[in-house]
Parts: sequence; structure tokens; C-alpha cells
Amino acid sequence: MAFRMHIARAPWKRASLLALLVGSLLIARDGASQDVSPTPAASATASDPDLAAAIQKLLSDPQLADTQIAVAVLDVGTNKMLAAANEHAAMNPASNAKLYTAAAALSLVHGDHRYETVLLGSAHDQEVTGNLVLRGHGDPSLETKDLFAMAEDLHGQGLRRVTGDIIVDQRNFDEQTTPPGFDQKPNEWAAFRAPVSAVALNENTLTLTVRPGAAGEAAHCSFDPPGLVDADGSVMTGDDGADTVGLELAGSGSRMTAKLSGKIGSDSRYARYTRRVEDPTLLAGFALKAMLDEVGIKVAGDVKSGPGKATSILAKHQSRPLSELLYQLGKQSDNFYAEMIFKSIAGEIRGRPAKSADSATLVTHWVNKIGAGDNGLVIKNGSGLYDSNRVTTFSVVELLRAAWLDPSIQPEYVSQLSIGGVDGTLHKRFHDLRSRRVVRAKTGTLDDVAALSGYVSAGPGKSPIAFSILVNHAQGKVGEARPAMDRLVDKIVERYAPP
Repeated sequence: MAFRMHIARAPWKRASLLALLVGSLLIARDGASQDVSPTPAASATASDPDLAAAIQKLLSDPQLADTQIAVAVLDVGTNKMLAAANEHAAMNPASNAKLYTAAAALSLVHGDHRYETVLLGSAHDQEVTGNLVLRGHGDPSLETKDLFAMAEDLHGQGLRRVTGDIIVDQRNFDEQTTPPGFDQKPNEWAAFRAPVSAVALNENTLTLTVRPGAAGEAAHCSFDPPGLVDADGSVMTGDDGADTVGLELAGSGSRMTAKLSGKIGSDSRYARYTRRVEDPTLLAGFALKAMLDEVGIKVAGDVKSGPGKATSILAKHQSRPLSELLYQLGKQSDNFYAEMIFKSIAGEIRGRPAKSADSATLVTHWVNKIGAGDNGLVIKNGSGLYDSNRVTTFSVVELLRAAWLDPSIQPEYVSQLSIGGVDGTLHKRFHDLRSRRVVRAKTGTLDDVAALSGYVSAGPGKSPIAFSILVNHAQGKVGEARPAMDRLVDKIVERYAPP
């Protein structure tokens, strides 16, 4: 597998949905083989007529013609549906799927859980006699600096040589590194489509950093993590403003080769290009070997994969608590974190190796158990990327209600959501509400999907209002959908959280 890239890009997440009819009947289906069934006509019903009118305005917005729209607004304290339209229509939630992943992970795995990555081996005098085993448990946050700290730990113990191989032990996850649904875009090399693995490093991506040299001379190029890539060619330092960096990656056995070309402007500080790896199995192993060499520990053997024997723990890294890692889901909408945490649910509950399909079963069962299930609910992956999951706005607001009412997860769950006008994916939205911090929500975006679900704080002593807005079949109209959804949330604030 190879790709060629000339400039850094941040491509939109993509998904393809079936055509959906909006009119007298609203139809939703999950995949071409599923029978379609009609849902109620696209009109708002509510116990709050003013809110119903606002929803009806959204449904009839001419800029959103031919899209599929569903809305639910729920009083968390009374479980009273304040307003809704098409709330039982099964729709693609995009990254609103992360609401399910975060809540289920907090409930089933718990917020104080930490993921461990360990180095195992038998140490004698200044040597690791035999193999040095690198074993992981699905930490989505392991970075180059963490692995380097483990290498320095070994050096600090007086170790100077590994007589055998470095063994990367990935057995705590199954061998399926491509999350469900990600195979829909096999040639997408963007970082957001990175594969998952029990031992993962830098979110299983490679970053090329190019720094200019003197005009007319070769630029300095480096890869992070180190060790995996063999580079060929060079990037030259050109005139001010030049930006024609070329990078061509291809597999080379267990390693990767990079062909470099083009120019970077002499006035550039640096340029970075990040892309996913194709196979993450040995990525961290090659990086570890390079780091051990840097700190003064020589490895006699090679980097290999396989089950490492349970010998003594020589070094260990623990992640931040799960509750903190979830900020990457709610605020940053990180797909890699979502899929790693989603898959790890099965490993912690059912035993290893962890399987995404088992996690899907566990999360679905949990959602039904808390009363947030609905007809048409489909949970396949944890990120919502591509055309994989189906939820209803009724299910989403009931999920939000259950999470709020569960004291064991409520503080951690709410805190990982973006605050309107303040941070995360909502930092540029709801600016008028910034100082009040009354909107906490999760966004969702695909080529033809826009989503926004969360809470409006009704003030001290009052239960919040849970809301969910999903817009599907919105190809070319996502930009129009966002402000329309925001206006509806503004109306909820006006009605239930006045200044």
C-alpha cells in the first residue's frame, strides 16, 4: 500500500448514506439489505408549543431541503419529552456515537482505570538475557516520550545490552487492527483513520517533520516515532514560500520506506505531515529499539511480534485515568482514542483478546439495560466514523438522562463534553453563551451528517435539559445545518435557562 502527498491536509471525515426520503413519510435504513419501514411524518410534537414551533422551523428550513432531520428534547428530571420530531428514526450519528462509548466505558470499565504498558525480561548484571518484551493493554495515549522514559528507566537500572530480540506482544487485542466500518475507505491515509492495537504509539501514526536549511541545500527531515521508516531522496530548501514537499510511503516487509522530494521555503519554521501507518504491529518495537540505542543500550537481535513469556517487569508506564482520556472523545472527537477505548471494554469485561464485535455487544446490552434502547439501534464501532452506526434521538436523550442520573459517572461524563463557546469542537460556536457555560454537548460531522447532542444547564437546583439533533443526507449542506441546529439550542436556552 502506498500513498503520495504533496501538502498537509486535514480531510473531512467521510461517509456514504443511502438516499432518505423526507416528506409525508421519513424513512431510515441501515445498509442496502435492510428493509425500510416508515416513521412518523416530519412534524414536531411537544408539551412545549414554543419549542415545537422552533423545531418545526428547523424541519422546514429551505436550506436543509431533502435532508433527514430528527430532534428530541427531554427534561432530565421528569423524563418528560418537551419536544420531538422523528425521534424514533434510526440515523447515522457520526461522532455522536462517542456519547455511547464514553458513557459505557465509564460505567463498565470505570473512570479510575489506567492502561498499562510494560517491558518484560530477565535482567542479570548489565544485560537483559534473552528477549525484551513490550506488552500493551490498549493505551490510546502512549507517546514517544513515554517509551523513551521506559528506555531511560532500563538504562538507569544499569542495563546496557539486550542479548535477544525485542518482542512486541499485541495479544491483548485480537489481530483485527482495522475498526469496524473503516474498511469503507481503505485508501484514506489521514491520521483519523489509524488502525488500533494493544501496543500503540503516537495513535499509530507517523509524522514527517521538515525544517529548512540554507537556501539551495537539503532540508532536515525526521520521522516520529523513529526506527520504522527507511528514507530515500531529500527535500531541498527553496525560495521563500516554496511548499512542494513530496512524501511517498510504502510497505517494505515489516518496515516502511519513504521517498522524499520537493522543496520547503527557506522562510518556513518547519512543516509537519502526519499519516496513519498501515500495520501497527511492530511500530512501537522499532521505535523502542531506536530509543534504547540512543540511551546506550544495544539490542543484539531484531524486532519481532509474538506472545512474550511472562518474566519480570523491568519498566512500566501507566496512562492517565480513563476519565481524563475521555476528554479526547468529548472535546476533541478523536477517533483513535474512541476505537481503542471501545475495544478495550471487551478486554476488561469479557477477557482478552479484546474484540470490537464483543464490545459492540456489551455496549448495546448496556444501553438497553439503562433504558436507552430503541428500534433500529445499531452499534458497530466506537467513533461513529463512516457509515456504521444507527441511533435515534430518543435513544440519545435517554442515554444522556441515564448518565446524568448515575452519580458514579455523571461528573466525569459531563466534564468531557465540549462547553459551548469555550473549548473543544464547540469553541467557535455559542459565543454569546460563553460566559454562562450553559451548553455542554458533542458534535458530529461527516460529509452528509451533522449532529449535536448534549445538555442545557437550567440553573442551580434544576435538572438539565437533554437534547439531540441529527441531520442526515446533508451532502453539501452540513455548513447550513450547524447554525440551524445552534439556533434551536439557543431556543432551548431561552426557554429553560434564561439569564
